[in-house]
Amino acid sequence: MTALSYQLYSSRQFPPLEDTLQMLAEIGYAHVEGYGALVADTDAMNALERGLQATGLTMPSCHVGLAMCESHPDAVLAIAARFGIDTVVIPFIMPDDRPTDAAGWRAFGGRLAVVADKLAASGRRLAYHNHDFEFMPLADGSLPIDLILDAAPDVLFEYDVAWAVRAGADPMAPIDHYGARIAIAHLKDIAPEGEAADEDGWADVGHGTMAWPALFNALKAAGTKHFAAEHDNPSDHRRFAQRSFDATQTF
Repeated sequence: MTALSYQLYSSRQFPPLEDTLQMLAEIGYAHVEGYGALVADTDAMNALERGLQATGLTMPSCHVGLAMCESHPDAVLAIAARFGIDTVVIPFIMPDDRPTDAAGWRAFGGRLAVVADKLAASGRRLAYHNHDFEFMPLADGSLPIDLILDAAPDVLFEYDVAWAVRAGADPMAPIDHYGARIAIAHLKDIAPEGEAADEDGWADVGHGTMAWPALFNALKAAGTKHFAAEHDNPSDHRRFAQRSFDATQTF
């Protein structure tokens, strides 16, 4: 049985955090993945720490914005030390900040490489998390995700497979290409066309259209270490967490 993680962003609309962590531990999750709001201030971090200590869940990875990593690297390292985070993940680029050509994406990768070097000095790693736009070809046919990772060879890849599928990509191609560099995979599913409109078209893992058993086993064979269930907008986070956990145990 694979020890599963859970991206806590999935439960952001279902406070309090301590109850979410208790629910996840009772279901059988071993880890969680944090996100920016949970490490943004003292009160949030204290609540997170209490919840982790009470449940025994661990947090090996956490999403942190690039701006914070660049401007306050010591604070990021202190957060990582406090929570036992070994992989800091850059989660998103706002539309206005996205490069428009290959040179721009390579330069963005260079920024990630600088952050990765700072983290490496304390024995921690940096990863980059994709959405759909990194898999949309530029005018020259290149993909932003490849340009980013080629420019930052020490940066790991947190592969959100469903977002790549939404971009029209072959979900197996990055697994074949990047192998064990995919340190973390997000487990997310896509609802059949026209369904789950109130959940932005996402589905519980194993209850959508994606071939998750094959993808999951390909990722494991390639060397992926952590698998984090995620749903961007569940109407019921308990249903999502339970059904996704149960389905994953059958892969």
